[in-house]
Amino acid sequence: MARGTVNKVIVLGRLGQDPEVRATASGTQVVNLNVATNELGPRDEQGNRADSTEWHRIVIFGRMAENAATYLRKGSQVYIEGRLQTRKWQDQNGVDKYNTEIVANEMQFIGGKSDNPGAAQGGGYQGNAPQAAGSFGGGQPQSGFGGKASPAPAPAPTQKAPQTGQQPANNFDDFDDDIPF
Repeated sequence: MARGTVNKVIVLGRLGQDPEVRATASGTQVVNLNVATNELGPRDEQGNRADSTEWHRIVIFGRMAENAATYLRKGSQVYIEGRLQTRKWQDQNGVDKYNTEIVANEMQFIGGKSDNPGAAQGGGYQGNAPQAAGSFGGGQPQSGFGGKASPAPAPAPTQKAPQTGQQPANNFDDFDDDIPF
């Protein structure tokens, strides 16, 4: 990477169609995803807000592509980190065409069994290494590239606060938020 430059994209959205699966000549699996993100616009005079949808073309290679093809379906929610890449090609008439897409280097499945019957809840992948289930962008790799993942460690038991009037320690599982996804 050149000094002073960054090419990083983060997308959290839903698939608009099932993954498009193909393979390179060397046998590497490639998956293309169309992911939609939504944003509410400003309020108009009546107080209504328009919802605008942006579509993102995402390309995934290798083991991460195999997992995307296995677990993601239309409507699945997914978190993707990657980089922008623009490719130039010529159509049948010799006209130059350009295609800008996100090349993924990290993927997290969001939602789970109720959202997507085939997906394990919260699993994710960085590069080609599986991450701990339930992680969101910061899980620990369980093995090297293409290896079998070891099971995630069991969560620590929760403790009840003593009845002496002390405040219980903040527990992440007790956190209640209003995030709509």
